Amino acid sequence: MALNTFHLPDVGEGLTEAEIVSWKVQPGAVVAVNDTIVEIETAKSLVELPSPFAGVVSALLVAEGDTVEVGTAIIAVEDAVPAPGEPTSGGPAAQAPAPEMPGELTTPPPVEPAAGPENGPLVGTGPKADAVRRRPRRAAGANTPEPEPAPAPPPAPAVPAALPAAGADGTGPAAGRPDPRPGPLNQLLNRVLAKPPVRKAARDLGINLADVPATGSSGEVTKQDLMSYQAQRDAEQDGADSFWDDRKKHGAGRIERIPVKGVRKATAKAMVQSAFSAPHVSIFVDVDASRTMEFVKRLKASRDFEGIKVSPLLILAKAVIWAAARNPSVNATWTDDEILVKHFMNLGIAAATPRGLMVPNIKDAQNLSLKELALALNDLAVTARAGKTQPAQMQGGTLTITNIGALGIDTGTPIINPGEVAIVAFGTIKQKPWVLDGEVIPRWITTLGGSFDHRVVDGDLSARFMADVASILEEPALLLD
Repeated sequence: MALNTFHLPDVGEGLTEAEIVSWKVQPGAVVAVNDTIVEIETAKSLVELPSPFAGVVSALLVAEGDTVEVGTAIIAVEDAVPAPGEPTSGGPAAQAPAPEMPGELTTPPPVEPAAGPENGPLVGTGPKADAVRRRPRRAAGANTPEPEPAPAPPPAPAVPAALPAAGADGTGPAAGRPDPRPGPLNQLLNRVLAKPPVRKAARDLGINLADVPATGSSGEVTKQDLMSYQAQRDAEQDGADSFWDDRKKHGAGRIERIPVKGVRKATAKAMVQSAFSAPHVSIFVDVDASRTMEFVKRLKASRDFEGIKVSPLLILAKAVIWAAARNPSVNATWTDDEILVKHFMNLGIAAATPRGLMVPNIKDAQNLSLKELALALNDLAVTARAGKTQPAQMQGGTLTITNIGALGIDTGTPIINPGEVAIVAFGTIKQKPWVLDGEVIPRWITTLGGSFDHRVVDGDLSARFMADVASILEEPALLLD
């Protein structure tokens, strides 16, 4: 059979390396074309790679956690199609069983799935072990029934065909002793015995039943076993060191070292490049967003937005698109030789994820209705938090919003996303005293912060753009113009 090697591809534009996060297959696994085999982390996001080959995984050539360059061989897959001259699964050679020598341990044939009404019960359910019987073998090609053999004495409790019998010295898997070899069948056969209420309690507590010492009369884990294990675990946690004293997981030193790679490394490089190449100018404006809050409340009650998450960020996004149409130079790119003003809006939304800052963008956001924009924002947020954002979703952004208000922050000075010339920071919305028509009354107030590349956007243009965004938050009805 042919041995195929899969080389790490460039899943983005100009990708040079990626980290192997987790393997979805192991050696010996059967894979089909397009089956997910590995999850990698690029400088942009987590990406699942499909298998280009069908066959049996021969070897994993790169370990989890390793960072490898594009073009490196990462997995070997043995072709499932037999070479010329080899018997196929449908030929007589594959159907005829090999003769067995008395007293000699032979390699067992492939085992049918262990669970299911056709193949017998799992261990711990159904009949006792002494009720299990092997199905009689039939010779390949036999078309006439053979005489029934003479009745044999009742056999001892059967050992499944996939497992060898225990040796005379007591070694090897015997009845009641787990089989140390891996495999789906053995995992089922070695399933921990426990009643359904105990299993449910273990799931609720997050306890693996295999870790609980069993004291039941039939070797099952009892409710008392589970409670004793939980009490011991709670005592160990109560006696654990605090963060300041816990050095075991960080080694003997007092400093924890975290490698800089993947998204964090790419973000750091991009932010340094932006901060020291684009001259930033920042502008802040306080906004009475009370009518935006009322508008959002009406949208939530609307049948058209039923089941759609609606927040003030939706109105801000629409306001940024509207204001950029009135001030096109904020939606541009500086290239030293020329300024590229974009007649489309790929609206970036900065998203904080466990793996670092990501800025996916909504393509052609200027063409979306308010409802379509709400759906796009929801999909973007869910995908980013799950770490499933694809590199293409973070390329080609033209202007970015960062919602720091979601963290309870009033305002800040954001750094422009590389390749863009403007970014808007959206602060928290909360009730504050506000002067309206000569009276001090409580209103919903937010602070917008904008940073601009002064090579493209001067002070006057940045001020007009921020004033336009603020006007929409103060009066969302302007969007109907």
